[in-house]
Amino acid sequence: MAATAIAFSDRTGLLYRHHVAAQSIAPRFVDVWCPPAYEFNQHARYPVIYMHDGQNLFDPAISYARVDWGIDEAITHLIDTNAISGAIVVGIWNTALRQREYMPNKPLALPQHEPALMQFCEQANGAPLSDQYLAFITNELKPLIDTTYRTLPDREHTFVMGSSRGALISLYALIEYPHVFAGAGCVSTHWPAGGNMLVDWMGGNLPQAGQQRLYFDYGTKTLDATYEPYQQRMDGLVQQAGYRQGQDWLTKKFVGAEHNERAWRARVEQPLAFLLDNQGHG
Repeated sequence: MAATAIAFSDRTGLLYRHHVAAQSIAPRFVDVWCPPAYEFNQHARYPVIYMHDGQNLFDPAISYARVDWGIDEAITHLIDTNAISGAIVVGIWNTALRQREYMPNKPLALPQHEPALMQFCEQANGAPLSDQYLAFITNELKPLIDTTYRTLPDREHTFVMGSSRGALISLYALIEYPHVFAGAGCVSTHWPAGGNMLVDWMGGNLPQAGQQRLYFDYGTKTLDATYEPYQQRMDGLVQQAGYRQGQDWLTKKFVGAEHNERAWRARVEQPLAFLLDNQGHG
């Protein structure tokens, strides 16, 4: 996996950009951000967060609408305030196949949901590719990251996170690979992509409570204005599954927040802190 190092300031760590030619999906860039202490403490190992829409995380010059999530600043601030010990962030760039790669496959594959599948295929110009996308992350990308960087590779220190459709694929990753991921951060989850059908399937297939952390949030403006009824439905299913609000599950409503990177940047420390709480490095 070839890499070009792109250096931020000393305060915000280092960003490494890889071009990955995957076996199961289209090739793409993958950005890997390491915290400031990474290059100075050669013995430290870190938890890893795999994030979708990777080009929107660190650099406003390549981000959608020229606003990035500020993930490097957020994690650095959390480290400086002793909220977390640190983390490596793997930002997987999206492609023109984003909609197909981020749409959970299994609920649409059920015979009773064939009309929804046909509608999706027509709209997205093809069937969901999420199973292939997750196979790439777990079978190809994660082993490469764990051999290239000083990670804590076990499940307890591996997380997945994204926004909008990226939140859908993050929850789907936790459902399909609970032995790989210990938590999912679902920011402004785009439930209307499948409606109640999608909510019910995801909520009915959650990993056993007590071993994972679930974070959800939503705003009240633009696209997010439609999310609350779906999220309340999901919250009921999460609670039925045995998750405990404030302990291994958190849902937050942000009044006035829109569906964009600027809004996610303003609150990203909250899902990061919830997922990484007590995640020390060796």
